[in-house]
Amino acid sequence: MRPTISPTGNERTLGEKDIIVSKTDLTGKITYANKTFLDISGFDEAEVLGVQHNAIRHPDMPRCIFKFLWDTLKERKEVFAYVNNLGKTGDNYWVLAHVTPSIAEDGSVLGYHSNRRAVNKTLIKNVVQPLYAQLLATEKAESSPKAGLEAGMQQLSAFITEQGGNYDEWFFSL
Repeated sequence: MRPTISPTGNERTLGEKDIIVSKTDLTGKITYANKTFLDISGFDEAEVLGVQHNAIRHPDMPRCIFKFLWDTLKERKEVFAYVNNLGKTGDNYWVLAHVTPSIAEDGSVLGYHSNRRAVNKTLIKNVVQPLYAQLLATEKAESSPKAGLEAGMQQLSAFITEQGGNYDEWFFSL
């Protein structure tokens, strides 16, 4: 989709009524992106269709957040998460993502559907960014990406346990 893009440090924001919508196949390749997705990311439709959704992941995002997301989806459950994405120009944009499996009439999973909305900037600054920075530091401190992901998952699990043991209850308490 794109060469390596360096973050600019410039943040773009969604309007309160804006909704980013995308759909992926079972492997995470984008099969649909609405105009809002294209506008904020700066990509053309032809540049995103058939490309892994993680191509827009900001390098400051801990990998364990996405492992948690995919593990939850594989259980056929919806998941909510705060995500920092990277646009074509290197500008970033934070979103509140709601991702669900798309289920066929026969009960099989066809792919995944994601709606993203604007975030509360204070919540991002005071809660999400500090947590993600800790998780990312843990991941990077390990000797390999695999070990880093495992360590990040352990730290995320410990954090959720400290918060009462239920991710959804913690998330919706924010």
